[in-house]
Amino acid sequence: MDFDPRAKALKIKPLVIDGDKRKYYRIARPGRWYGGIATADCVGCNLNCVFCWSNEPRDNPEKIGKFYSPNDVFFNLTHCAQKHHYKLLRISGNEPTLHKEHLLQILERVEKSGYHFILETNGTLIDETFARDLKGFRSLEVRVSLKGTTNEEFGKLTEANPFGFDWQIQGLANLVKYNVRCHPAVMLSFSPKSNLERLKNRLKKIKPKLSEMIEEEYIFLYPHVVKKLKQKGLKPLLAFSPNNIPQEFI
Repeated sequence: MDFDPRAKALKIKPLVIDGDKRKYYRIARPGRWYGGIATADCVGCNLNCVFCWSNEPRDNPEKIGKFYSPNDVFFNLTHCAQKHHYKLLRISGNEPTLHKEHLLQILERVEKSGYHFILETNGTLIDETFARDLKGFRSLEVRVSLKGTTNEEFGKLTEANPFGFDWQIQGLANLVKYNVRCHPAVMLSFSPKSNLERLKNRLKKIKPKLSEMIEEEYIFLYPHVVKKLKQKGLKPLLAFSPNNIPQEFI
């Protein structure tokens, strides 16, 4: 495979968008990440990451999930957060930025609630207009998940055209330009240290401190992930069992 991530997004959108509603396969669940966070898991993504833990909803958007309004999602997330005494909310599972208007409506509700929202995204769809629309949300932190450290790694890990990595970097640059609070999270399981250093130099050109804000990501060896890696002939340099994840990565 060697596809255009933005072209794929256009094909997926009709399957996961209905007016202001967005498709989800889990509307709210408690999670241990970030010290405790309420999570809604959406359907559909414009990348095919070989290490994805949520590949079924990604690969079958027409069959999996139900449509929910922004109010439905916000209500269920805050109810979960209240029950478990969390301060954080997020949308995860697949790619939240596929439906910008739906996301913005949720953020507007979060802004008035006292909660904080972590937007986990691959960043390929965050153009200047999108970044400008996110400006001003004080409750928002955007976590851009870079798929590797180079264009070549991106292509191997996502099955997409390597130029998609440039869009990820540009997404970060657009967020920085509009003063949206953000940081890069980098999948490092397949990256030699020399490639990481090259990435840091690239990030410094956007914002000097951005290279110091990298959140390290490593593969979690769920059975279906192990199977996919073997099929693709990929062997991680460092990975963890789901039952033995170091505390610093939670």
